[in-house]
Amino acid sequence: MKISALKIGLAVVVIGMIWVSVVFNETEKNHESIVLEKSNSIESKLEFGENGIGYYKIYMPEFTEEKVFVQILDMNLNIIEEQKIKTKFSVSYFDFNENGIYTIKVSNISENQVNVQIEFGDTNSDKMIVPGFMILLGSLLIMLMSYLKIKNYNIEQPDENIT
Repeated sequence: MKISALKIGLAVVVIGMIWVSVVFNETEKNHESIVLEKSNSIESKLEFGENGIGYYKIYMPEFTEEKVFVQILDMNLNIIEEQKIKTKFSVSYFDFNENGIYTIKVSNISENQVNVQIEFGDTNSDKMIVPGFMILLGSLLIMLMSYLKIKNYNIEQPDENIT
């Protein structure tokens, strides 16, 4: 049984994608779901390791043009990132470079109450380098083999004078 390079490339990409999802799924994260009244806020804390990339997702299921204000604070309550969110779903990333407890603070700045779902965590991006490299190599192999197959593909043309 002969295994083509195209199938090998596809298998490497699939294995890399599964590996990335497993690494991301194993990250430590907090989930919060709350209805915020006008001018109220919620805080969620999580301990992060040395260096890395953190993320947060804000989802407002019953979105009707509400706005929330998000701040990421380090252990000394210094603002790392802040953003005004005016959409139903938002994902954002931030860099951290010290051990400690980081805080996400979400405040309702609209006139109505807001139903908010928050996810806050570490991406574990340092553990995704090898599977990311696998995905890249597999994708390049798929593109190369596809090009070679298409390059040698000829379409047979019918004769011009068919009677």
